[in-house]
Amino acid sequence: MTLTTSYTTLTLEDRITGALVGAAVGDALGGPVEGYTPEQIVERHGGRVHGVVGPWHGDDWRTARPIAPYHKGDGHVTDDTLMTHALIRVYEKVRDHLDAYAIADHLVPDLTAHPRWIPELEAEALPLQRIFLAEKWIVARLHYGHVDPREAGTGNIVNCGAAMYMAPVGLVNAANPAAAYAEALEVAAPHQSSYGREAAGVFAAAVAAACAPNATATTVVEACLSLAKDGTRAAIEAVAESASAHTDFESALAPLRAAIAPFDTVGPDYRAPSLGARRPSRLHAIEELPIALGMLLVADGDYRTAVLGAVNYGRDCDSIATMAGALAGALRGEAPIPAAWPKQIAESSRLDLHAPARALTEVTREVYEKDRTRQSAHHKAFEALTR
Repeated sequence: MTLTTSYTTLTLEDRITGALVGAAVGDALGGPVEGYTPEQIVERHGGRVHGVVGPWHGDDWRTARPIAPYHKGDGHVTDDTLMTHALIRVYEKVRDHLDAYAIADHLVPDLTAHPRWIPELEAEALPLQRIFLAEKWIVARLHYGHVDPREAGTGNIVNCGAAMYMAPVGLVNAANPAAAYAEALEVAAPHQSSYGREAAGVFAAAVAAACAPNATATTVVEACLSLAKDGTRAAIEAVAESASAHTDFESALAPLRAAIAPFDTVGPDYRAPSLGARRPSRLHAIEELPIALGMLLVADGDYRTAVLGAVNYGRDCDSIATMAGALAGALRGEAPIPAAWPKQIAESSRLDLHAPARALTEVTREVYEKDRTRQSAHHKAFEALTR
């Protein structure tokens, strides 16, 4: 990509807005085709998905999947966005960096005590009633089990549940990937362990790296590789190498899946996971983050290509597109996002997609000033020690 003035001069608010609106749009576009293969998506929709589509089962969405009777599609965001916005509300309360105890003290009550409009339920409800079992774990362990917040994630199924909503951590640490990585590992501790927690740290680092003035898709992946550990690092390397041979998502769909397969415990059938699925491992990785990074590389940072590639990849594509959307949005701001998408999604989901961005921008500036004060105090104290 040749950097243009418009990209290098994006403000903090531009990048935060792009990331958060971009993530929500990716989430809503991917929701209705989640769990299916690229081939099934083509068969169902008569071709690739290129925008907002309706529920997979049409008007029968309430009964087609009785375990999860959610209205996915028609511009409805899913739990990825609900959790992202909930984490932003925690930042609004704390107005500083977060730790595992902030999740216990603020995120858990937000999920259990404050009804909100849940688009997929088409009703006002507690967020707890929509989030997946891996997220309900946080409430069970912290609210009912009184587990040490830093240890509560141990024992949960290992998946992308924590990574999918870590964009705010990367944004609060904009242009500082190492700090974002460290904070996200702490924030994710009540939720995940093993490669699920690692992915949360690396995704936050990726978002922070994407906020740097001269960032590109390549520099974002390089930042991830400088921090990622074990199977997560190996998976990103493998997917990135595969992505380097492609400039359109259509040709990249099968190769990227082949590249991640050795590191993915879910197996070839997303709806029938293997017996080894979602268990802790130093050798494996979640699928969603490496694929999102791969699509970002294929697209060379272009929002539309990265997100539509993530959507049409299928499998856990709402989370993949959430991550790809956040990264592409942080790189280039909101302008490249087709304007009709956020407008329709905001109306359908009854959400103000820009309010969380404004709130987080304000908090991020406050946190930065606190960091400067703390750094100055440390500098003075250290200088006094070394005279």
